[in-house]
Formats: sequence, C-alpha cells, structure tokens
Amino acid sequence: MPHVITAILLWSSLGVVIRLSGMDVLPLIFYAALISSILSGVIIVLLNLRKDINCRSLFPLLILAPVSLINTFTFFYAYKHTSIANAVITHYTAPVFVAFLAPLILRERFTFNTLIAATIAMAGLWIMLGFSPKEFIDALLRKDENSLAIASGLFSGLAYAFVVIIIRALSVNHHPVVMTFVQNSLITAGLLLLLSPPIPFKANLEGINIYAVLIMGVVHSTIAPVLYFHGMKTVTAQRGALIGYLEPVFSIILGVLFLKEIIDLKAAIGGALVLLSGYMTIKKRKD
Repeated sequence: MPHVITAILLWSSLGVVIRLSGMDVLPLIFYAALISSILSGVIIVLLNLRKDINCRSLFPLLILAPVSLINTFTFFYAYKHTSIANAVITHYTAPVFVAFLAPLILRERFTFNTLIAATIAMAGLWIMLGFSPKEFIDALLRKDENSLAIASGLFSGLAYAFVVIIIRALSVNHHPVVMTFVQNSLITAGLLLLLSPPIPFKANLEGINIYAVLIMGVVHSTIAPVLYFHGMKTVTAQRGALIGYLEPVFSIILGVLFLKEIIDLKAAIGGALVLLSGYMTIKKRKD
C-alpha cells in the first residue's frame, strides 16, 4: 500500500513540473524518455533481467510504445495549455473509455452501469466547460487554446484507455521494468529518428529548467512506475484503482498551491461528476 500511494503522490506533481520545465511538449517527452531508458536499463543490468529481452518476446511491446507516446503527448499538451484541473479531470475519463472498449477488445461484458457512468461523465464535462457541445465545437474550429487543450485531455483519456488494455494483455508475460525500458527506448528512438530536425537540435534550451526535466525523467518516468508495479503485487486491483483517484485530487491541490490556479464552482461540480463516473465504472467492474 505505501508504495502505491507514494507513486500516486509523485505522479500528482506532474502537471506542476511540466509547467515549471519551460520546455515544449515533444522535447520534454524525448528527454524524460531518454533519462528513463538509461535508468531502467541500469536496473535491468543490476537485476539481471537481460534474459527477458529478446526480439520474439518483445515484439508485442511495439504496439505499446506509439500508443503510449500519443497518450503522453496529448496529456502533456493539456497540462501546458489549460488548467491542471481541466487536464487531469478530462484525462480521468479513461476508466469510462476502458469500460466501452474492453467488451470489444477483451471480450468483457458490457453493463448498463457503464452507460450510466458515461452519461454522468459527459454531463460533468459540459458543466465543467460551461458551454454547449455546439459552442465547444465552434471554439475548436476557432482554434481556441483552452478548448483545444481540453479536447487533448479527453483524447489522452481515450489513448490511456488503450494503454491500460494493452498493458493488461502484456503484463502477464513481461517484467514491468523491461516494459518501461522498451517503451521509453522506442519513444526516444522514434522522436530522434522520425522528426526533422531531430529533437535534441530542435529544442530551445533558453529558459529551460533542467532540474524539472531531470525530475520528470527520474521521478515520474522511472521511480513512480517502479514503486507502483512493486506495490500492486500486494494490493488488490480494486483498492489500487481507487487509490489512483488520489492523483487528480492532489494534482488540483498542487496546481492551486504552486501555480495559483483558481477552481470555480462549475469546475468543482463537473470534475466531481467525471471522477464519480470513473469510480462507478471501476467499482462495478471489480465487484
């Protein structure tokens, strides 16, 4: 239990660290993934896990890396361009997306509770946004920054739902540290090779908080996942999922304390409904 709670508390500071980093999203992802790849590689050597790394067994992990990159990019973009509350709450639509996708991908049973939870989540989102779906679409077409960031947060929730499903399918046969190493190594290589000019030369280092970038790579991309996976060995899935709902709460609190963000009544009510829908989904699926 302490390991899981510690991991959640560490992840809760992600939004604040992203804001303080002063770096654009893609370079930030690149350097955090690079640092994590190096650290997890060292852990693999120290724990003698090299035998678990071979082309045949790791081929399925090629699916995880691009989906994880999409999830990370959209989540980070939301953190950079809207409030911490908007970013983390829209991201936490993921349990509802999982509830809809699992019957299609994992052959799990679809329940009426899922439909109710989705309805509550949508109601919460519109309350939080403060305008109608049509107005939201119009704002997106106008390229309103806040609306684009909220849409990015929603998309990160969808992407994270796929990440959860993929990890659920692959974690049985792969060590978590190996999965972390492969995932971050592929993200690093992909951003380095596929983008032009390469990320290290594209990033403007002026005004960059190097300490924030190091914290992301060491704490959020390496230490927190290791603690979480270790803790989940002794914590039930239901309790682990419920503990996860500490993250948006502490993220919002840290945003208020360190970034002086203000949470209005609409955001509080709408966010509470979104989190309630996720809680209903998880609780029902575990009962």
